[in-house]
Amino acid sequence: MRGQAGAEQGEAVLAQALATHQTAFGSRLVAAYALGSLAHGGFSPLVSDVDIGLVLADPPRLKDRVTLRSVGNAARAGGSELHQRLSVFWGTPGTLQGRSRGGRFPPLDRLDLIEHGRLLAGTDVRDGIARPVPAELLAAGAEFALGYLGGDPGLAQRVRHLAERGPRGDDPVTELRTPAVLLSRGNRRVTKVVLFPVRFLYTAATGQVGTNAVAVEHYLASRRVPAAELVSAALAWRREPPANDAAEALLSQELVPLYVHYIDDHVERLEAAGSHRLAGRFRRWRTRLLA
Repeated sequence: MRGQAGAEQGEAVLAQALATHQTAFGSRLVAAYALGSLAHGGFSPLVSDVDIGLVLADPPRLKDRVTLRSVGNAARAGGSELHQRLSVFWGTPGTLQGRSRGGRFPPLDRLDLIEHGRLLAGTDVRDGIARPVPAELLAAGAEFALGYLGGDPGLAQRVRHLAERGPRGDDPVTELRTPAVLLSRGNRRVTKVVLFPVRFLYTAATGQVGTNAVAVEHYLASRRVPAAELVSAALAWRREPPANDAAEALLSQELVPLYVHYIDDHVERLEAAGSHRLAGRFRRWRTRLLA
């Protein structure tokens, strides 16, 4: 019942966001979709985002971005923490098909739209969307990880515009090496820091966007992977926050090994894909993590 009630809270925020964007764009709103865990399952009111994808009529207009920022900010001021976690992705048929530039639909989120998007309003336009190729997904995931989890100064600013990132002015590597610091930033940040690399490993291996549960199952099915206990625990923490002492001990033992495993896996994949610059940044991340 708790999970159902939590999903209902998320759906209510989603419905309000849809209504405000329908008012702002009128007939230019071709389609609207639920994305993320409200679309493919596993929504947790404690830690999940509320993701909505909007498709506007071509051509993109210069003022679209300003309107979206204004409407999105108003929706996030709706009075609850879930409202504050609203994330808006947008494009036009032309940008989503690769015929023109613009919008905000990074490759991983575009794949989520194709595979899991749930139509909320308008006409389904997913048949014509360009499916991201594996190399594109790998690079996009790597860039996000470096900015959000690795504190790479060359990518942190870009990640700021793609999704939520870590606390401003702080080095995420400090969180990875100092579990007490990570825990002080709340259960939502903790679960993301543990589970994001697991999900990136899943996407790199399968070319799909999976739920946290599917990604964890895939990770634990591999032989001799590190941090199995931590990964399993973090999935449970999405529903029930842990006791800090127990969580700190587990993070101290297993978080850095999890990241070394993830980084080493992606260095090999990035080199094979010809993304040598990103591979070099991952190597420097590893060096900083183990310094």
